[in-house]
Amino acid sequence: MRRYVIGRILQAAGVLWAAFTLSFLVLFALPSDPVAIAADSAPGTPVDAAAVAELRARYGFDQPIWVQYWNALSHAVRGDLGHSIGTGQSVTGALGDALPSTLALASLALTLAVLGGSALALIAAYTERPWLRGVLTALPSVGAAMPTFWVGLILLQVFSFRLKLVPAFGGTSFSATVLPAVTLAIPVGAVIAQVLYASLANTWRQPFVEVAFAKGASRWWVQLRHVLRPASGAALTVTGLWVGTVLAGSVVVETVFSRGGIGRLTQEAVLRQDIPVVQGIVTFAALVFVTVNLLIDLVQPVLDPRVARASTGRERAHA
Repeated sequence: MRRYVIGRILQAAGVLWAAFTLSFLVLFALPSDPVAIAADSAPGTPVDAAAVAELRARYGFDQPIWVQYWNALSHAVRGDLGHSIGTGQSVTGALGDALPSTLALASLALTLAVLGGSALALIAAYTERPWLRGVLTALPSVGAAMPTFWVGLILLQVFSFRLKLVPAFGGTSFSATVLPAVTLAIPVGAVIAQVLYASLANTWRQPFVEVAFAKGASRWWVQLRHVLRPASGAALTVTGLWVGTVLAGSVVVETVFSRGGIGRLTQEAVLRQDIPVVQGIVTFAALVFVTVNLLIDLVQPVLDPRVARASTGRERAHA
């Protein structure tokens, strides 16, 4: 078990380093000059070459790429993600200001996705009526196919403009967060439902299920007590993988619903080509992604001890 945990931690660190390095190289290869854009405060007027040179030296863009990379990496390890070229604010400060709104949105969206997707999969696996199972298993495909921005606009039109049940734009209250969270939750919950149902259906065919029935257990008890636990591993893994999708989807959702947050911060940084801010957001998103998936990897052996045994067996075979 200890070897399994150490291996997962090293994998998480490697993914985080790779995300930081790839984002740095991609941003460095951009053909535009973010310093010149920041110095051009009044479009249409000549840019002061001395001001551009001073800004470039301040942010280290006049140094070779390997020096810039090492400086950025060494500072990031210490928690310093640099400063915005456009505003001068520290990237960690900008992320700290934007994080609460996005965290509330993402947490509610994931909660709704897990509850809704799990309930749909459990009912579909439990029912013995073919027509009902067919309807329930078709719904996730429909939900996964709907574009996020379209879902958001439809929900706004129905629940905000027509029924006037919740605020249409802005705000950080629970009522203002419900529609954006539902918009994000629909595609995530649809995938969770698909994966969990497939895993449940496969687990129902295992021999231990017949043994549980032979002992007099009810169908619902068998599903919750004997089938759900080993079947939930795949859905849990998919949930962790979709954390990154929720963060990426917040860019669209926060724009549609005019919410502040990391999504709006990303949009503004990309439009200004503010490299330190974009780099910081990518690094933060990668950190959240690897942390959540690391926790899920550590929970997997608890749900299914065969995971740890299989991992240990592979390591011994390679050794």
